[in-house]
Amino acid sequence: MTHWRQNSDPFLAPDLGRSVLLVVDMQVDFVDGGRAPIPGTSAVLPAIARLVDAYRESSAPIVHAVRLYEGDDVDLCRRRVIAAGLDLARPGTPGSQVAPELGVPGLDPASLLAGDVQAVSPTEHVLFKPRWSAFYRTGLDEHLRRWRVDTVVIAGCNYPNCPRATIVDASERDYKVLVAADAISGVDARHLEEAGRIGVLHAETDEIVEALQPPELEVIS
Repeated sequence: MTHWRQNSDPFLAPDLGRSVLLVVDMQVDFVDGGRAPIPGTSAVLPAIARLVDAYRESSAPIVHAVRLYEGDDVDLCRRRVIAAGLDLARPGTPGSQVAPELGVPGLDPASLLAGDVQAVSPTEHVLFKPRWSAFYRTGLDEHLRRWRVDTVVIAGCNYPNCPRATIVDASERDYKVLVAADAISGVDARHLEEAGRIGVLHAETDEIVEALQPPELEVIS
């Protein structure tokens, strides 16, 4: 079983008091009306917004991982169309921005592309990821270690691609991983079962929000 309420392994049990909400690729171009809408992504926006609001109210950490496509540093499968001029999440365009329902101010593409973490608030940040995983060639792991995070709650866009890669990389770094099953597009029962084989648990948004308490985190300066 991979539902968190049915888990009996203490090494896998999420600790929401030491968790981060990691929101993956929830950008305008990937929701309805964008240049490359991903099926089901707009439908999960309300659930993601509830999670974001709950984490903000609890002053618990949030990280928004975003894609910015420009130049040659692009996934091989998209390099041709980006080189041909497709404005897909191109830095500085409206489509590159985080979906407005999530209340994130305008991105600073120059800073993000330089590898900096953009602060939304003292506990909420945005980072650019150049490939599928939010851990690949980013400072995410260091950022989470500073917050003494041990649990990653994952929501966002298109489970088979970026969320799945991020989940594997989080697990490899010994984070406890909790998938917000109704707050992530492209996910189905088979995905959840497969993720469970590497110790990844899942829950519904309402369950996470109800259990979320003020964080027990201490930032390491």
